Amino acid sequence: MQLVVGRIGRAHGIKGEVTVEVRTDEPELRLGPGAVLTTDPASTGPLTIAAGRVHSGRLMLRFEGVSDRTGAEALRNTLLIADVDPEELPEGEDEYYDHQLMDLDVVLADGTEIGRITEISHLASQDLFIVEREDGTEVMIPFVGEIVTEIDLEKQRAVIDPPPGLIDDRAEVASSREDAEVASSREDEDGDA
Repeated sequence: MQLVVGRIGRAHGIKGEVTVEVRTDEPELRLGPGAVLTTDPASTGPLTIAAGRVHSGRLMLRFEGVSDRTGAEALRNTLLIADVDPEELPEGEDEYYDHQLMDLDVVLADGTEIGRITEISHLASQDLFIVEREDGTEVMIPFVGEIVTEIDLEKQRAVIDPPPGLIDDRAEVASSREDAEVASSREDEDGDA
């Protein structure tokens, strides 16, 4: 099975180094020196990692055969793809690969069906499940423990406990501008008496 593990960003310096947007929870395993990765577009690969380091919180990689800024810039926006055994599991107990989560049914604790996971979006702050509902609309569910309370791979489902307004229109409004204006006008009227 092939998994996208990163996307090449801009060139860094003049010796062929590039920044990489990491899309794996195991960069030390997937993006270490000697790793051979296929690419999208395929014409830029396969690429073999010659060296890697972290600089100012960003992963920097250098690939074999790419020794200058021009070569590094030509790789920009290339997706890095690793071959992974589909039976392989992440090291952590509550960790999952994207392919394990795709197509899981999303349900509430009482069994109410919400939809199924069609995509997983990896953002800097958190991961999001993109869930397609029966009517074809999509809802985004943050993949955090407070909301996604259980992942059951045997039953092929993710159980969620969403806050009001996340999957429906029942949002709770703590305060609004109109309420503040009404309160302000009442104070003005009381002050004029």
